[in-house]
Amino acid sequence: MAARATAEWKGDLKEGNGTFTAGDSLSGEYSFKSRFEDGPGANPEQLIAGAHAACYSMALSNVLAEGGNTPDSVKTDAKVTLRLLDEGPTITKIELVTVARVPGADDDTFQAAAEAAKAGCPVSKALAGVPEITLDATLES
Repeated sequence: MAARATAEWKGDLKEGNGTFTAGDSLSGEYSFKSRFEDGPGANPEQLIAGAHAACYSMALSNVLAEGGNTPDSVKTDAKVTLRLLDEGPTITKIELVTVARVPGADDDTFQAAAEAAKAGCPVSKALAGVPEITLDATLES
């Protein structure tokens, strides 16, 4: 099954604006200000962050369950950093922060699962060109 999204941009970079639709229920507007100046609206990096957080949460849940430790919940926040470098705008870092409730799991088992999920998550693999992807994984009591 292929995931689908559509985006349209109108105008020049700084004064133009765009709209996007992803799947059946996600849509928004974006602009130069929403992307580079913290203005109102969405931006592509937010979509990447959402995709990474969702994929990682699913991947970690799967790794844990396959190891006999089905989680009650896995919550992941993702922060994507876009920097203006000499070669142009570049995603330089992604920070994943996950907290999971996993009855019966010890921290060593959980940390191993967290790292395996980071390596195996399809979105992590797709973003392998990002210079730094960090993970802070906490097992909640």
